[in-house]
Amino acid sequence: MDKRKHGFRGSIPLLIVEICVLVIAIGVMYVVVTMTSEVNHKDIDEENIRMNEEIVRKKTTDVQQTETKKEEKKKGYRNIALFGVDARDGELGRGTRSDTIMIASINQDTQEIRLISVFRDTYLNLSNDSYNKCNTAYAQGGPEQAINMLNMNLDLDITDYVTIGFSGLIDAVDALGGVEIEITDSEISHLNNYQLCMAEELGVDYTPVTQSGRQLLNGMQATAYCRIRYTRGDDFRRAERQRDVISAMMDKAGGASVSTLTDMVNAVLPQVETSLNVNEILSVLGSVAGYNMTASDGFPFEGGRAGANVGSKGSCVIPVDLEENVRQLHQILYPEESYRPSSQVQRINGEIIEQTSEFIQ
Repeated sequence: MDKRKHGFRGSIPLLIVEICVLVIAIGVMYVVVTMTSEVNHKDIDEENIRMNEEIVRKKTTDVQQTETKKEEKKKGYRNIALFGVDARDGELGRGTRSDTIMIASINQDTQEIRLISVFRDTYLNLSNDSYNKCNTAYAQGGPEQAINMLNMNLDLDITDYVTIGFSGLIDAVDALGGVEIEITDSEISHLNNYQLCMAEELGVDYTPVTQSGRQLLNGMQATAYCRIRYTRGDDFRRAERQRDVISAMMDKAGGASVSTLTDMVNAVLPQVETSLNVNEILSVLGSVAGYNMTASDGFPFEGGRAGANVGSKGSCVIPVDLEENVRQLHQILYPEESYRPSSQVQRINGEIIEQTSEFIQ
């Protein structure tokens, strides 16, 4: 199993997004069907979704070649964009920047899910030939423009999305009966400080963590653990903590009852907006119980990114070689294929270098 360990920047909405996908991946169709009425479904105008012409031609050719070999016909991959927004007022569309941007790549033949986080501050083409932090795309044009941004910069073929608001993690962990996490001495004070802040904001009590070691964390404690960024490794270690919690939730949910999973889903779905309907979800997932998350990483990748203050656009994550980053991305998503980035990605790469090289130390 290919477990990628590279760090990625993200906020708590990242966890909500992952929870949504993973609950579906490890859950029961009954849960999906019965809870779908809770989801805010919004149709997306596919005529407004743009993909690189080279990618469209390749996809068409692959389908034609597959259909000539009926005995080897495969379902293939399904890529879905996942957005996390800090929208406590329930507004999930245009006008708010996406704190979290992810790509869920589902291999429908091997039942593998690969999750790639695109750093929200990554300097990219916003799909309209203006360049800025990539989370600006969602603020400007909602999920459609954000999808176009991903397709244009990363040579992808995304047409669907799921957007999750900031809420639900505490209740979701509590619904599972907590999760087991290894706590170090250096993490205890920070974990409790975050608990204190959240407890004051929510007007609730909290239970301090008093010792290190592997232990059962409740929802408040697990959420606070995910927010720690002041120990060695800062934001990158925080991302590892987030993955630790997600992994623990997967383990717990794997043996959970339908009623427990339903409670968990209830904590998440009221803050969901998606272009998917129940039939599409069931069609994509098929036998949901067998799905596994086999890779998790952050784009741009370690060794292929740099931090820089780009004038009025502020602190950005620069893909120092977008072509190489895209090649590596496709190798993770489609490990059986070799890939050469499109001419469009090559053009965008040149523009990024021209606009940012003077700011990179």
